[in-house]
Amino acid sequence: MKQQRHDAFLMCPPQHFGVSYVINPWMEGNVAHADLSLAERQWQALRDGLAGVAQVREMPAAAGVPDMVFTANAGLVLEDQVVLSHFRHAERQAEEPHFRAWFESQGLRVLAMPEHVPFEGAGDALLDRQADLLWMGYGHRTDVRAAPLVAGWLKIEVQSLQLVDPRFYHLDTCFCPLQGGYLMAYLPAFDAASRKAIAARVPPQRLIAVGEEDALRFACNAVNAGRHVFLNRASPALRGQLEEKGFEVHETPLSEFMKAGGAAKCLTLKLDEPRRHADGAANAPTRGDDRRSA
Repeated sequence: MKQQRHDAFLMCPPQHFGVSYVINPWMEGNVAHADLSLAERQWQALRDGLAGVAQVREMPAAAGVPDMVFTANAGLVLEDQVVLSHFRHAERQAEEPHFRAWFESQGLRVLAMPEHVPFEGAGDALLDRQADLLWMGYGHRTDVRAAPLVAGWLKIEVQSLQLVDPRFYHLDTCFCPLQGGYLMAYLPAFDAASRKAIAARVPPQRLIAVGEEDALRFACNAVNAGRHVFLNRASPALRGQLEEKGFEVHETPLSEFMKAGGAAKCLTLKLDEPRRHADGAANAPTRGDDRRSA
């Protein structure tokens, strides 16, 4: 399929990756149990596949921050601005200065949350692929008070969604907006009000409801680059649904990263996020703004 001109993703090599603590249910029983050699090969396979259809940029790894490989949690990028993550757990807060330094080196305007408001970037804040809308998960990591701040800073409508299943602790573990206004989601991960909000915004013909088996393989933790979808595993039924809607599915095993609670989407951050028009068309992203915000 034709490569999408503006698709660019940030990744961080897994040189210092490991399961070193427990801050989500997937880590329980897996401390020091990741096969680091296999993790490197799995990461490289994802990187190589994604590089075939999009631009992949890398930031340097750093010792002492084993989860920095999950760049989705670095922040939320829209045009030339980035809302920097402020992690709920102390174990990940040391990543914040590394991410800030990288964003600033790229000329992005960095916006930071107040100290008392946890916000975990594009792990919990996902831009719709059709509307000028931001979906924001809260309940496990991101604080709901982040929603009006992000809405004001980025001048975008925010739809908050409450996560209720601790296995799906970030929005991107159970919810994946796709090109063309499609949505792949595991609906039992949300409370009733959030499921109603999703139904009000996503027509039934554009909703791909994922079952528990696929959800637990982190099928929703997928990278969408144009009509390409990269994910850990998909059942034949889910693959068929995606292919019927015109997507090309790339399965890339990520077992070692799942031991830490992440898969394909967690390992990437989309950098060239444009603003959407009412018809779903996108503005060309901008760069080079030298402004800074604390």
